[in-house]
Amino acid sequence: MRTNFDQLLEAGAHFGHLKRKWNPAMAPYIYMERNGIHIIDLNKTVVKVDEAAEAMKNLARSGRKILFVGTKKQAQEVVAARAQEVGMPYITERWAGGMLTNFPTIRKAVKKMSQIDKMATDGTMDNMSKREKLQINRQREKLEKNLGSIADMTRLPSAVFVVDVIKEKIAVAEANRLGIPVFAIVDTNSNPNNIDFVIPANDDATKAIDVILGAVCEAIKEGLEERKVEKADEEAAEAQANAEAPATKERRQRIRKAAPKAEAEKVAEAKEEVKEEEA
Repeated sequence: MRTNFDQLLEAGAHFGHLKRKWNPAMAPYIYMERNGIHIIDLNKTVVKVDEAAEAMKNLARSGRKILFVGTKKQAQEVVAARAQEVGMPYITERWAGGMLTNFPTIRKAVKKMSQIDKMATDGTMDNMSKREKLQINRQREKLEKNLGSIADMTRLPSAVFVVDVIKEKIAVAEANRLGIPVFAIVDTNSNPNNIDFVIPANDDATKAIDVILGAVCEAIKEGLEERKVEKADEEAAEAQANAEAPATKERRQRIRKAAPKAEAEKVAEAKEEVKEEEA
């Protein structure tokens, strides 16, 4: 198991929202109600974390990218730190509408950052006025803040991991529209129906978010390691095949050269036999 009951309990992952704020679709994941607050069944959370972690491990092993999204205050630092650990793209500032559905435009904005960097290094900005420089630098800072964390994401992600599906409803809607699988920490006030991998837990406690992200990111690390090993094995096999190839070629050439000679010897022998019979 990637996590356990006690770990999640200590992190406060079992606290849901007030009963009057609940979403009935979350009923299968609710254990009980205490003092007007729903309590999440952590045994189910443990199982769901495992399922999500295994799926994410497989994605990482096949070289796919997973986009982590957590723009609420309690999630920002944790999401950024965990995603950076495994080299995955993340969004912790505002979700720009069209981040997925209008991806080519977002890529242009990311490229704009590179262009500004190039202008700074090749001396283009030296010929600009102070005001122009200031405007460009401000533009660069704004782009870096909102899109810097996805600068290496050259294509659409293969999956999205969301903390709080209500706060990130636009991200979930865009992923759904494009058929991108969604992994999410889902609280008792949220709708789990549009989520492919539901992890029922408190999405307002930083500690709970960290425990769950820690578990799935550990699985991603394993997937990346396995990918490295597989790649190394493939390269070794390829190198061996390349090394054997000249020897095989040489052998084939020797056989080809020897074939006519052997054929000639056979013909000569046959002629000798015919002569002997005639005599």
